[in-house]
Amino acid sequence: MKLPYTHVNAFADRPFTGNQAAVMPLESWLDDEVLQAIAAENMFAETAFVIPDAGGETDYELRWFTPTEEVRLCGHATLASGHVLLGQDGGDRVTFRTRLAGNLEVRRVDAGYEVGLPLIETAPEPWDEAVRLLGVEPQEVWRNDTRYNVFLYDSAETVRALDPDLRGLGALGNDQFICTAPGEGSDVLSRVFVPGGGVDEDSVTGSAHAVLTHFWTERLERDNFTAHQASARSGTLTCRRDGATAWLGGNCVTVVEGSFYLEG
Repeated sequence: MKLPYTHVNAFADRPFTGNQAAVMPLESWLDDEVLQAIAAENMFAETAFVIPDAGGETDYELRWFTPTEEVRLCGHATLASGHVLLGQDGGDRVTFRTRLAGNLEVRRVDAGYEVGLPLIETAPEPWDEAVRLLGVEPQEVWRNDTRYNVFLYDSAETVRALDPDLRGLGALGNDQFICTAPGEGSDVLSRVFVPGGGVDEDSVTGSAHAVLTHFWTERLERDNFTAHQASARSGTLTCRRDGATAWLGGNCVTVVEGSFYLEG
């Protein structure tokens, strides 16, 4: 069996930056074990699988897998999927039906794209064990019951210098540890660690910015800002709050197109 395969750098305007995703359009769903094995073979933060939505509610059904598990929401691989599909049909927007995140949309804007994700709220709540493992005391800790956690620091320099105990953080569960501060050259800077989900440090995290869009628009008292994720690959995006939706803007770069060969 030969499956279409595209390697995309999302939230990037050139190769070797942004967050990598494999996008694989299918005619119908393969067994979950096969989807997970393909994602493990790809070894990207996410592999996105799409099939046409036979029910007609949206254009496609969409699922995302890390090398170790299926996830409830992934922004960069949704953006990458939109980039691939809009590039094929020349359209201006594409919609996706997901199992746990509702219906999502990617649209063309200016020279790039915007992906609309559910706005994710957090609230103040201490977590001493996670702070110990991060290694530096934050000014504030904000959390929610879907395992998104924000650690606010005083400066971008502090966030860039973090050297957390990744094995210890991973033992706490499949949580996102979102470390953020006012930016340098952007309004907001962040780093995101998800070792419990198979991604020690993510490159540019869409779902984390759905959290940060709520967190920072409240603090900045405006509905939009620019953001930079200071990973080794790094990436810059725009964040805009519109009702219950976080619109994240950026570009994508296709770096590989080909086929994935599946025995059988």
